[in-house]
Amino acid sequence: MNIVTIDAGTTNTRTLLWRDGAVLAQAQQETGVRNTAIDGHNGALKQALRETIAAVLANAGIAPADVHLALASGMISSPMGLQEVPHLPAPAGLAQLAQGMQAVVMPDVLAQPLWLIPGVRNQHGAIGLHNVEAMDMMRGEETEVIGLLERLQLHGAATIIVPGSHTKLISVDEQRRILGCSTTIAGELLQAISQHTLIKQSVEGGFAQTLVPKMLLAGAAAAQKTGLARACFSVRTLGQFSAVDCNERANFLMGAVLSGDLLALRNSTAIQMRPDTPLVIAGKPMLRQALSLLIEEQGFFYGKRIVVDDRQQEYLAGHGALLIAAARGLIPRQEAA
Repeated sequence: MNIVTIDAGTTNTRTLLWRDGAVLAQAQQETGVRNTAIDGHNGALKQALRETIAAVLANAGIAPADVHLALASGMISSPMGLQEVPHLPAPAGLAQLAQGMQAVVMPDVLAQPLWLIPGVRNQHGAIGLHNVEAMDMMRGEETEVIGLLERLQLHGAATIIVPGSHTKLISVDEQRRILGCSTTIAGELLQAISQHTLIKQSVEGGFAQTLVPKMLLAGAAAAQKTGLARACFSVRTLGQFSAVDCNERANFLMGAVLSGDLLALRNSTAIQMRPDTPLVIAGKPMLRQALSLLIEEQGFFYGKRIVVDDRQQEYLAGHGALLIAAARGLIPRQEAA
């Protein structure tokens, strides 16, 4: 079977073409639902879908009529995507996600129906100041979690950390169901401080290129002691009055920002993590290394830690989408292997 999977987020759209569980071609564009918010319509997103689908089919030498199934996850199912699919309330796992899929017919994008995978929200009623911290939601990460749990063959309860523009802290149970999540904007915050504040000059508008543990831990300690705002200004002080180089200053800043993720990990009522809960740390190499080191040095967490490698998280959104489609009965199980 020729299967198209689409991972459409806030800023990027990535399309893969699969056959027999292997990727034949891929294409990506820096277009997402952010464009919908800016333009007031989803025309740019539709165009990105048309172009990336056409690209993967052309690269693989496959005609559009020979696509057997199309699947999509991420912000594409939000009100700013193609068609809103309501979040599923937690707990939600493979069976619930499969049942919650919805097919949308958009012949101006694709001849076949496009199956949208729903996001997941923490299950809470009316939200106010008394319980807002316990509420959170995701679109896209739930599909990656399904793929990651299968690849790791993880069967016990765990907390999964997925750093990026937004850091997602995701709690799963022994049945591989998502129990809840907690989100920070650590990645966006790091980018904003590095490129749009006075600190830009001190880090040359960039990020840490290699990990310097001493500086990373020093930044985290500074933020914990005197707050993030003060720790950030210390980056400028280091640049003007010390021999610390740019990469080391960027490590200090990264540690200061990521220390907030550890506070969320430890204290968020949205995931209610225990110190002995196993931790699975995914994401880009620099961020997963940094978080692993900060967690190790923090002392509160003593559960098993699994640092995911590049191979284990390759094409996770697509792999998870195939598993969900197989659970729905749309494809044979072997197509998702």
